[in-house]
Amino acid sequence: MNRRDFCISSSALALGTAFARALPAQSPQAGAASPINWSAASLDWQFSVTNGHLSLHSLLPASLATAAANRGPGGPETGLRITGEDASDAALKQSGGVAGHNLQFRGQREEKTPNGRVLILAHADADSGLQVESRYQAFDNVPSVIRRTTKITNTSGKPVGIEYLSSAMLHGLADPVRFDHELQIHLAYNSWMAEGQWHILRPSQLGFVENERSSWSEAEATALGSWSTEKYLPMAVVENPGLGISTFWQIEHNGSWHWQVGNVASKGGNQADDIYAYLGGPDSLHHQAWKNLQPGQSYESVPVAVGCVHGGFEEAIAALTTYRRRACMTRRPQEPHPNAVIFNDYMNCLFGEPTEAKELPMIEAAAKAGCEYFVIDAGWYAELNEEWWASVGAWMPSKTRWPNGLKYTLDAIRSHCMIPGLWLEPEVAGVKSALASKPDSWFLIRHGKRQANNGRLFLDFRNPEVRAYLDAVVDRMVNEYGCGYIKMDYNADTLEGTEQNADSLGQGLLEHNRAHLFWLSGLLNRHPQLVIENCGSGGGREDYAMLSRLQLQSASDQEDYRNFPAIVTGSSAAVLPEQLAIWSYPILGATADAASFNMVNAMLVRIHQSGNLVQLSPTAASQVAQGIRIYKSEIRPLLNQFLPFYPLGMPELTDRTSPIALGMWAGKKKFVAVWRLQGPAEVKMPRLSSQAKLLYPKDLGIQLTIDSGFVTLHFPRPFMAAIITDLHEEENV
Repeated sequence: MNRRDFCISSSALALGTAFARALPAQSPQAGAASPINWSAASLDWQFSVTNGHLSLHSLLPASLATAAANRGPGGPETGLRITGEDASDAALKQSGGVAGHNLQFRGQREEKTPNGRVLILAHADADSGLQVESRYQAFDNVPSVIRRTTKITNTSGKPVGIEYLSSAMLHGLADPVRFDHELQIHLAYNSWMAEGQWHILRPSQLGFVENERSSWSEAEATALGSWSTEKYLPMAVVENPGLGISTFWQIEHNGSWHWQVGNVASKGGNQADDIYAYLGGPDSLHHQAWKNLQPGQSYESVPVAVGCVHGGFEEAIAALTTYRRRACMTRRPQEPHPNAVIFNDYMNCLFGEPTEAKELPMIEAAAKAGCEYFVIDAGWYAELNEEWWASVGAWMPSKTRWPNGLKYTLDAIRSHCMIPGLWLEPEVAGVKSALASKPDSWFLIRHGKRQANNGRLFLDFRNPEVRAYLDAVVDRMVNEYGCGYIKMDYNADTLEGTEQNADSLGQGLLEHNRAHLFWLSGLLNRHPQLVIENCGSGGGREDYAMLSRLQLQSASDQEDYRNFPAIVTGSSAAVLPEQLAIWSYPILGATADAASFNMVNAMLVRIHQSGNLVQLSPTAASQVAQGIRIYKSEIRPLLNQFLPFYPLGMPELTDRTSPIALGMWAGKKKFVAVWRLQGPAEVKMPRLSSQAKLLYPKDLGIQLTIDSGFVTLHFPRPFMAAIITDLHEEENV
């Protein structure tokens, strides 16, 4: 068969509306491989068909497509393992599965979408009766990234057990016997109060060791439960410095997921000849998510973004940032205050003990500082003698905290030209809440018992009564109380899932996760100007299933402002600047240095102001007001164009000596936040021009000098921070 391009003309599309199995794959002679490719989004996907089986060989930037010949034999385009098959690889590997290798290629079609195009590859397995559609979605004006999903349908007359189904497979990532010398894996740990901690690791440092054979271990990361980012961010960058390229991915799911990088002997035997990556959602091995696919039933994987760029980590993050902004964000009517400054009364402030008497002076101080939303955090629903943590669920205002009614305080917020907001944790019922009296059908069940964690029971969003109840709660908050903002928190993890009305615990959780997303979409369609912040004890659910729907992401519950530079820098690689909410919360007795340090923490992303502004010293309060004013006038107008860069690399939270820097650029404008911790007073900044100047703060003795191609900041005291602005010649994408 001659070389075929998967880019199909519009006339061919008119004839291709039927399922692609109507287009049988052809093979000119047994054993001969027919190379084919698809080009989109500045990427080139190299495939071949041998004896009716489609193999994927490589994903490369389009300009490097000719290098595919050196990328190895490839492997199955879809990873699929079914119950009962005699696995030919190591038990923990997800390198394709027997069913994945046995799929017969049936053809392809390409379809136009409102914002791009999608390639659909069709496969079938005669033995199991499964039909498979692999979808590669490219987006207009989004280079270097596509979205990948897989859908399977059971056309047989009997159930088929699904052990795993890949969202995407990648092959040919490196030399199969020298991969530990060729690859650097960038991965981020994401613990509570220590989010976004990036590390550069060789495969062997993650357990995938060169052994001159097919390894029984892999480099991998896994999330289990409903805190999708409790341990890792759902993404990675695999850099091959020798080739000058980086392959990367982002798993877009609000629950369990898994990726692994390993090797495999595709020709049989023990000698490895391919380095693969498996990317997917919950599976049987890691998440107890076995699927019993009934006759006529279909099942779809979670979406993943996959890409490849010339360059390293920064170039990969820039591509993902553009993709998130143009392909992930749900476009909604204009918010009353785009990229608003938000005051929240929790952190280093009221800590869940709000009252009318405490809030009224705080409202006045927040308005004076320049805040545009005022959010009353946890505790507004609990009586003064009631434990607010375990009583969540009824969501009715406390009578003792609000002697004039909650609406009186919310009206006071509006009278100061701010939009009021409230904290909500809708997915749970406190163990001491009246909601706990609902029947078991309202809750996630494991081994016949309701799941409980951290004083909470988990509501099952597959139950329409649960969704209707919470619809009424939010409608009341918006329509009766006049809330324009909800901080939607989630302080517990379901772990394995639920057995109720499910094939397995993990499948029950997957269905619940998807029902939750369905509920969120309906909520915002009903209240299009409502702003919802995504919070999972900080960054515990920092994924683009949630962030494709919700407008903001709470970055962390970190209470020490000196730790936030490492968190905001690392988190900027995972969340859009216009969605990444960072606390600025000067504590009682804060100096001007501390207040400005707090402001710099948040000024290149979204400011979440807190701290007891009423009791700040005049000098500290002045730094807060100056920072917010400069943010609004100089930085915020460009926030929706920012691409991050890292002049001093990625920091470590445990390092209190080395300086930290986070850069953002838009058009020809650069901004760089620089933090001196306990280290030397002088911080040298690369990648800035002679036009660099100090933007904030200008009144604390910080000096900027330019000499020998470096910009040097002189900080007179430890734990100081500054914002630099600069013009540069090269425009970003």
